[in-house]
Amino acid sequence: MTIAATLATAPLMAHHFESFSLTALPANLLALPAVAPVMWLGMLVAIAGQVPLVPVEPLNSLNSLLIAYIAQVAHWMAAPGWALAGLRLSVPGLIGTYACLVCGGWLLREAAARRSRLRASRLRLAPLAAALLAIAAVHVAGPAAGGEDRPPGPRGLEITVLDVGQGDAILLEPAGAEAVLVDGGPPGSDLDERLADEGVERLAAVAVTHDQLDHAGGVSELLGSVPVGSLAYSTASRGLLADARAAGTHPVRMARGEAIRSGGLRLEALWPPPTQSGPRAPSSSDPNALSLVLVARWRGFSMLLTGDAEAEAVPLDPGPVDALKIAHHGSEDAGLDRLLERTTPELAVISVGEDNPYGHPAPATTAALDEHDVPVMRTDRDGDVELDVTPRGWTAGPE
Repeated sequence: MTIAATLATAPLMAHHFESFSLTALPANLLALPAVAPVMWLGMLVAIAGQVPLVPVEPLNSLNSLLIAYIAQVAHWMAAPGWALAGLRLSVPGLIGTYACLVCGGWLLREAAARRSRLRASRLRLAPLAAALLAIAAVHVAGPAAGGEDRPPGPRGLEITVLDVGQGDAILLEPAGAEAVLVDGGPPGSDLDERLADEGVERLAAVAVTHDQLDHAGGVSELLGSVPVGSLAYSTASRGLLADARAAGTHPVRMARGEAIRSGGLRLEALWPPPTQSGPRAPSSSDPNALSLVLVARWRGFSMLLTGDAEAEAVPLDPGPVDALKIAHHGSEDAGLDRLLERTTPELAVISVGEDNPYGHPAPATTAALDEHDVPVMRTDRDGDVELDVTPRGWTAGPE
């Protein structure tokens, strides 16, 4: 059954996500011994918990070990760089793959029946079953009714650094999954209209790097007008959290080591550490130094999203990245030179307002980027900056 489930879902994964897992089968086989005990112990705890004074902690403790084993197996099998194989199946390819699977299964059954000298009359229904499966595949893979006028979804990962003036708003759209928004720019950014133009009707999450108007002002306006699954933050005002709950959005505090996932997209928090996030954050600290720093990963591509956390104040060492969002709209940063040496980005993006009164980006920042031969794109000059990431590579340019 595990092999059948893996074979049956792999073509759909390749069609919708342009990849499929090479480690799903061994992961399921390794987890198999713990799955049934977890389910039985869980049911026993649910039953025993209805009886007063019956202790269920021993059963939960035993079950927690089994659940931890399953989680560790998932971590092991997802960690290798070769865990995902890149393959894009078109609709005809999807149909052909399932037809081959059905025919292969039919041939195996035919061979088994002949070997055991049994004749199964139902095998004659295999061609009909294959035809019905092909029709179902077309129905599942085809566009939803009324969706032909929507903009086509990304084929890989599409990152748009939105031009919201002197502020940050970065939209990440993974293929076949809900988009994630990092920051929302200042008030009046009209994010609901911008998202509609991109064909985004719902967000898996909004991450607020820090609760200042140029990053969170547009988020407060967005909540309630566009469905948002969760609001990720390191520090946030009570007002922003209340707005999120009122809109049906689940607030989630993030710290270093935690991550947001949507499809093949992973946004991992590098800063701040758990001791400086949420209510434990020092009240006298510079909010920029407590900014949520994320690294966006999709397959082999990575982009460092620094919020307003300048490298001179925040220790960051994510390793080499493909693209870097310059911190604090390009303000002067004494640590930028060392960060560029460690990350070696192929592109830097500065989200900055035209003719802003702060002199951003600072001459020292642009000089450091020039010295390291890092190409730069700026929202004040280029408008929306779009990075199009596919299994074959990535490109960047004005939208």
